[in-house]
Amino acid sequence: MAQKKNQPTQKKEGLHPRNLHNQRYDFDALIVSCPGLAPFVAKNQFGNLSVDFSDPAAVKMLNKALLQHFYKVENWDIPPGYLCPPIPGRADYIHHMADLLAASNKGVIPQGKHIRGLDIGMGANCVYPIIGHRTYGWRFTGSDIDALSVKSATLIVESNRSLAGAIQCQLQKNPDNIFIGIINDHDVFDFTLCNPPFHASLEEATAGSERKVRNLRANASKKGSARNRGLSSRNHAIKPVLNFGGQKAELWCPGGEAGFIQRMIAESSAKPENCFWFSTLVSKQENLPALYKSLRQVNAVDVRTIKMVQGQKMTRIVAWTFLSEEQQIQWREKRWGM
Repeated sequence: MAQKKNQPTQKKEGLHPRNLHNQRYDFDALIVSCPGLAPFVAKNQFGNLSVDFSDPAAVKMLNKALLQHFYKVENWDIPPGYLCPPIPGRADYIHHMADLLAASNKGVIPQGKHIRGLDIGMGANCVYPIIGHRTYGWRFTGSDIDALSVKSATLIVESNRSLAGAIQCQLQKNPDNIFIGIINDHDVFDFTLCNPPFHASLEEATAGSERKVRNLRANASKKGSARNRGLSSRNHAIKPVLNFGGQKAELWCPGGEAGFIQRMIAESSAKPENCFWFSTLVSKQENLPALYKSLRQVNAVDVRTIKMVQGQKMTRIVAWTFLSEEQQIQWREKRWGM
């Protein structure tokens, strides 16, 4: 659908050039695909359509519309209180991993069902596997320590023909493990990805989420968003929620982001030939020096840091491999046909 005059085309700063969400949302088209989004959309003071991003219900319905419109996922939902992730940022990670694979494959992105990815901490939303499969045809295993998350993700997969046979959802039975019990001796993955728990405690997570909601509402007030102007009474009665949902495993763990990734690095070194590229998001820049030191200690052959920017927010992907140059060539010839 063509852009409406009151919704001019505008690039979003920093997003990957292949990201389908790197322009202003076309809410008219999204509503056609997902009529349930309509009650959450109205014009702001600049005449542009928008939703109130401090309203969890609006964010959830926007996600549903994006997945339906761009990825042909007709049936998507998450249980109350579970993490509702921003789709554009999740898509960026997938596209950057595609570029990383291409860099190891003579510039060609390996595509198709023979390419396997592992999503650590898939959550109830299953967003990374959905985008990866629908964009590049990859198959995924998604793991999580929360049984309800695994049940929810499995239901999403089973409810959509477009995902049939492409995503396996697996419960990590030991919450202290990451790859142990998920990557078996015979398993082969071309890459792993992870959005690790950010906070070190429930108190820290709560404070961070309340701060985020306050900032979103202040920003909406400045812009005169439709939800703030016309439908704000119900919204402002809502108490701040943890990052628009999120259980303990999704938002915090002992040691926070740094501790989780340290364990991930240690466990990856026990599976050096089962995966080409291990990777994780690293939100806190101050964690990088210690992580690089750990990667040297486990003798990672190659370590890459990929910056990701979305508006004012900056994060990065850290990826590493244990494969020697000769092993990488053999992997490429055997699995990627290059």
